[in-house]
Amino acid sequence: MTPSRQVLARRHVLAGAVLLFPAAARAGDWPERPVRMVIPFAPGAGADIVGRTLADELAKALGQPIVVDNKGGAGGLMGTVEGARAAADGYTLLLTSQGTTVFNIGLYKAPGYDPLKDLVPVTVAGTLPNVLVVSPANPAATVADLVAQARAKPDELTYGSSGVGSSLHLSGVILEQRSGVRLQHVPYRGAPAAVLAVVNGEVTMGFFNTPTVLSQIKAGKLKALAVTSQGRSAMLPDVPTMSEAGIPDFVVATWLGFAVPANTPGAIVLRLNAEINRIGQHPQVKEKLLVQGFEMLPPGSPEAARKLIEDDQAIWLPIIKQSGAQAE
Repeated sequence: MTPSRQVLARRHVLAGAVLLFPAAARAGDWPERPVRMVIPFAPGAGADIVGRTLADELAKALGQPIVVDNKGGAGGLMGTVEGARAAADGYTLLLTSQGTTVFNIGLYKAPGYDPLKDLVPVTVAGTLPNVLVVSPANPAATVADLVAQARAKPDELTYGSSGVGSSLHLSGVILEQRSGVRLQHVPYRGAPAAVLAVVNGEVTMGFFNTPTVLSQIKAGKLKALAVTSQGRSAMLPDVPTMSEAGIPDFVVATWLGFAVPANTPGAIVLRLNAEINRIGQHPQVKEKLLVQGFEMLPPGSPEAARKLIEDDQAIWLPIIKQSGAQAE
């Protein structure tokens, strides 16, 4: 079973019903002022779209504004450091991801935070597969065509990403491992800049979260060759999976979640968990995010979110080490 299939299989772990703990969740008069949501990615990225959608609903639930603060850079490292170092008073909520809590730990010698010591996981919201795209000017019509190009020109084909350690970067690493080709990684400061580089032909290809490139694909500005999910995407039903395209054991479905700084009162953690889980199961929210390519997971506890991080680190850190990938 591939790492990402194991991630999806653990949905059963996350699916346990979460009690609302009405007495414990009150946490005094919290919140009495706006809550900041740190999104460690650039505006317009897939994670940003998901975070802002949930922020709007969470503001209604809490009765206070949720102020979104984008702190992109270094595959989410910079914003995560800021979120981890924030006051543990319940007024900073951090968007987390597989990249920031798992991949960065293997890629950076000193990331500046420990996701299991400096943060308290709140919940895992859902999964976001990537899609492999090229410029319409590229003659490749399939993944096999693209792999053939790479084999003909070792170390010459390039792929853009939102930074070292992101799922976009590691999707390229896995393509190299699974197909035996050698590519050049070109990190950008945020996914939108990397997408533009593919559109303009500055880099050959890129793996991007579906919401980030869906409009460009539909407009004909990008050509989708394959999705990294286990099954085809409902938003791109004509696009094959990487496995269907001839690259076996290639499933990457990045998860997104939320955390707060360590030592945040437990009652606040439970309140946030209950509200985000409730919001995530609202039919209108689920449909809105599904249109963007993001699939909400069933409600899960803070403990289940922590276990997912622990399990993912055990799976992915050896893969990162074997790849030789390091942060710059």
